[in-house]
Amino acid sequence: MLELTMAAVSAAESGATAGMLMADAPSEPGTVLRVGRDTSLCRLATPDDWLFVSRVHLEFQCAQDGSWQLTWLRGSLPEPSSEVRLTVGDHVQPVAYGGTVPLPRGGSGEVVILDRTAPRSVNVGFYHEI
Repeated sequence: MLELTMAAVSAAESGATAGMLMADAPSEPGTVLRVGRDTSLCRLATPDDWLFVSRVHLEFQCAQDGSWQLTWLRGSLPEPSSEVRLTVGDHVQPVAYGGTVPLPRGGSGEVVILDRTAPRSVNVGFYHEI
């Protein structure tokens, strides 16, 4: 099972955890959890006016072997208005626009979508339960 928690944080609300959203899904091949502004496509939806987040920004997908991967989906613009970083333990790595990275099996971490123009972020914590 993959468990996600999401918080949308602006400079004025730094450190606040109110309004956290949660989603989970079984580790079955082909299962998908999405993060973005479109509530009809995404289990975790960000504020509508946070345009640095695409309609469907992140996709967590379960592979055939029960492992999970994260994809930063390409939006309609050639250059993104955000950055995405994956943190596992002390290791922080950028995720390429349109890129896919594996999540640690049985591990936890955080994916952060950072606005390039304002002090705002979307923080998505994850835990892969085996």
